[in-house]
Amino acid sequence: MTSDALSCAYGPVPSRRLGKSLGINHIPAKVCTYACVYCQVGRTTRLTVDRRAFYDPQAILRSVQRRMVKAREAGEVIDYLACVPDGEPTLDLHLGREVALLKNQGLPVGVITNASLIWRNDVQAALSHADWVSLKVDSVEDAVWRRINRPHKALDLAAILEGMLGFAETFTGTLVTETMLVEGINDHDGGIAALAGFLARLKPHTAYLSIPTRPPAHKGVHGPDPATLNRAYHLLADQVARVEYLIGYEGNAFAFTGDVEHDLLGITAVHPMRQEAVRALLDRAGASWMVVDRLVAQGDLTETHHEGHRYYLRKFHAGG
Repeated sequence: MTSDALSCAYGPVPSRRLGKSLGINHIPAKVCTYACVYCQVGRTTRLTVDRRAFYDPQAILRSVQRRMVKAREAGEVIDYLACVPDGEPTLDLHLGREVALLKNQGLPVGVITNASLIWRNDVQAALSHADWVSLKVDSVEDAVWRRINRPHKALDLAAILEGMLGFAETFTGTLVTETMLVEGINDHDGGIAALAGFLARLKPHTAYLSIPTRPPAHKGVHGPDPATLNRAYHLLADQVARVEYLIGYEGNAFAFTGDVEHDLLGITAVHPMRQEAVRALLDRAGASWMVVDRLVAQGDLTETHHEGHRYYLRKFHAGG
């Protein structure tokens, strides 16, 4: 047991996907199967596909239990326990055991994985214990995948995609996907359309679209412009039941709170709003269009167009 294992639990932190989640960092930084150009937790220092034991599962459990006690003493609510380490969680040989131990704490358990090892039966078995799993799918085009995710040379995209489909067929929890869009790499219409076709087969509960909002591992990496982001949303939404943005804003996305600016920014952080929907929200709040003009002038909201309609999106800035 190491001191790292004793301090692996952190939070709870706000998450739009999981509410208030207590995180478990059970992979040393930065051990991963990918060296993504946009990684916002630093460059990969050990690129590997070899699963191994990093920490004692019981030590991890004790760290989580202590953190849970402290959080509750402070009046903090915990909605989820989430395996969100600095590296790829499925590299942990004890992942299945750790998830099983965590579930005994009376809270649902989530795992956020880049899905690079999901073609392995043992990885699928480990993930099957979780209540909620997020799979990364940045591209279904081999050349683009290699450029954006910079995978270990032993990995094969076709096997990964087949592994995702196989896992989706048997997984009984909530399955979501996440796609990070990078300008000039995977934001072209043909690639997004191909991704949409794959996700239509996978049938995730929600397909999330992300952009880099913190300093990435490599310079010159930026998210697409608002018009491209809006177009990508609609290309996915044409084939996938539920598509949402996941671009850094942890607001109250759908509830009407009476604070119209807060509500407008929260909703547009999740999906674009057509002009008429914005007007309806303003009418409900008894507010004027001046609210929108002010948010646009401040740089908090941006306007774009798609298929003859005007849309509004929350504006985010890389490095923010």
